[in-house]
Amino acid sequence: MDLKQTEDENTPAEKGRMPQLIRAFQHKNYRLFFCGQLISLCGTWMQTLALPWFIYKMTGSAFLLGVVSFSSQIPIILFTPLGGAAADMVSKRKILLATQSLAMLFSMLLALLVLCGNIQIWQVIALTFLLGIVHSFDMPTRHSFIVEMVGKEDLPNAIALNSSMFNAARVIGPSAGGIIVASYGAGFCFLLNSVSFAAMIIALILMKLPPAEIKRRSESAVSSILSGFKYSWETIRIRNILLLVAIVSLFGMPYTVLMPIFVDNILNSGAQTLGILMGSAGAGAFSGAICLAMRKELKGIERWIALSSAGFGASLLLFSFSRSTALSAILLFPVGFCVVGQMASSNTLLQSISADNFRGRVMSAYSMMFLGMAPFGSLLAGFSAQHLGAPKTVAICGGVCILAAVFLGARLQKSAVHPTRLPVDVESADPVTEEE
Repeated sequence: MDLKQTEDENTPAEKGRMPQLIRAFQHKNYRLFFCGQLISLCGTWMQTLALPWFIYKMTGSAFLLGVVSFSSQIPIILFTPLGGAAADMVSKRKILLATQSLAMLFSMLLALLVLCGNIQIWQVIALTFLLGIVHSFDMPTRHSFIVEMVGKEDLPNAIALNSSMFNAARVIGPSAGGIIVASYGAGFCFLLNSVSFAAMIIALILMKLPPAEIKRRSESAVSSILSGFKYSWETIRIRNILLLVAIVSLFGMPYTVLMPIFVDNILNSGAQTLGILMGSAGAGAFSGAICLAMRKELKGIERWIALSSAGFGASLLLFSFSRSTALSAILLFPVGFCVVGQMASSNTLLQSISADNFRGRVMSAYSMMFLGMAPFGSLLAGFSAQHLGAPKTVAICGGVCILAAVFLGARLQKSAVHPTRLPVDVESADPVTEEE
């Protein structure tokens, strides 16, 4: 697709009207995408809060919490490379319509099983695994679809707004979910989540996009996947970003899996407190996304990534010592702020420095590092919490994130070449390498 066509959809008056903070909203397709995603993600975050609470109350096992999280995220490792290759070869809108429809179906099945009272743990594991496969195709496609809606000039702002929308939902969803779980049960949260996917499906149908120009490749799907991995690994800046994302995701992000244990066993509270704590992290993440949306250039973003990673680890370390609900909520605010600072900035930089014909596969690698490491982290966290306790587990994970930020953050800044301008497209399949 010619990105200039996307930019030309807007009138000159419309182009000059939007302030810096929300300039990506000048694109009608992005406005539809934003609204549809906001509604859908509120439902997703309600389910994200309700599912571990439901599993913990159903089984009382920290290990099974890790197993269910593992089942939902292991497909990211197995199938995301196929999703990235598909995003570079097939209409992205068609892929997203299929993934959103399937996610609606599987979420509805989960809701019906819970509401009918016939749910068993193996059924939860199976359905979360199927949802994980769907997300493996959805995530790289959704990330690489943004540039087709807004063009490269507004890409950093669109990604930052996406993060703000994601984290606004992260505040609204858990807060509402905690109340709904306490009042009506987890099954009703799952039902509302399944209905929320309709908003994104409608938004995709209403979009007016020029015909997608899909480049037909002579190489096989396997060759396409391998060339994407080679490009990501041999491009030094991309490799450093992905490694840091992977370590933070493996050791840092599984803290969310252990939150029901903190609430139930350490804070001696219920689902509404879980909603408050998750909402606090979401509020911090929303604030971080707004800060990113106000950035006008990419220069210095490597330093932001490194500092955010270190701040995330330090905040987790402090949180692990808290025994007060109020203090825990306060400490989770910088946890959310820093994690979105690292992940959204990494997303922005990766999309900006990737060649157009590799962007889908680079974003599949990002999705693998961001969410594909989490299932292993969830298993490790669940096993560690069973033996060491949740506070010690989170403290260790926070310390590892700090060490990774110091080491890889320094390498990332060293490999930076001040990317104030976007790269020239690469038409060949050969990777672009950079000297350390």
